Amino acid sequence: MNSEPTGDEVLKECASCGNGWSTREEFLEDPDIILIGYQAHFEELTSGLFLFNHVCGNTLALFTEQFTDIYTGPIFKQCKVDTDECPGHCLYEDDLSPCPVECECAAVRDIIQIIAQWPKWEKQVDS
Repeated sequence: MNSEPTGDEVLKECASCGNGWSTREEFLEDPDIILIGYQAHFEELTSGLFLFNHVCGNTLALFTEQFTDIYTGPIFKQCKVDTDECPGHCLYEDDLSPCPVECECAAVRDIIQIIAQWPKWEKQVDS
C-alpha cells in the first residue's frame, strides 16, 4: 500500500472536528497529534493499529502498513509473543517501549520509536 495519497485524497480525517491531513508526514509533523498506543495484530502485523490523540480529544487510528517504509532495520521471521523471551510490550496498547527480542514484532516496536521522535512543526501564535 502506498502511504502517500494522490490528488484530492486525504490520509486521515478527524471524525470529531473534521481536520484532515493529506500526507503521512503532514500528520506526523502536526504538534496536535500525539502517539498514544499500538494495537497489535499478531496474525498480520501490517494490520495492527497505531493510535494517536488529536487536540480535539478524538483518538485516530492508522494501520501499521502505512508506516512500514520508514523502517529499514532487520525484520525477524519468528513471533516470540507468549514465550519466555517476550517482555510482553505488544500485549498492552499503551506500552510504547522498544523490544530487545529478535521477534517479528520488534520491527513495529522500532517504528513506534521513529514515530514518537518525529519532528513536529512549530505552532503559529495568533497576534
